[in-house]
Amino acid sequence: MHTVKLIINATKATPTPPIGPALGSKGVKAIDFCKEFNAVTSPFMADVPIPVKIKIKDDRSYSFKFTTPHTGYLLMRAANIKKCTGVVGKEVSGQVSYKHVYEIAKIKKADECYKNVELEKICRNIAGVAKSMGIEIVR
Repeated sequence: MHTVKLIINATKATPTPPIGPALGSKGVKAIDFCKEFNAVTSPFMADVPIPVKIKIKDDRSYSFKFTTPHTGYLLMRAANIKKCTGVVGKEVSGQVSYKHVYEIAKIKKADECYKNVELEKICRNIAGVAKSMGIEIVR
C-alpha cells in the first residue's frame, strides 16, 4: 500500500502535475481521481487548498480522505491578507477578532485530529499560529 499526500484546490483538480505524476507512478488513473475529488469538494469555495491523503492499494484501487484547510490559510483569509510579515513580533501583518478565531476553531473541530479536543484548546492553538504569523487578535 502506498500513501500520497497532496494539497489540491477544491473543485480544481486536473491530471497535470503534481497530481498526474504522483498517481500515475503508482498505476492510478489521475483523471478518475480528479473527477471524484472535484465532485466531493464541490460544496467548498473554489480555490480553497484542501490537504488530501490518498491511499493506493496493491490492486491499484484507491481511497482518499481530506481535511480542512491549514490554519494559516484560514487566518490569512479572515485577516484579508495575501502575505504575512517577515518580522514577527515587530510588525503586524493583519488583525482578526476572537469571533474569527472561534469560527476557525469550529471548522478545525471537524478534523479527526481535533475530534476529542476541547474548542478552547483549539482556539489557543489558533492564537499561537496567528502570533507566529504576525496576525494580531483584537476584541
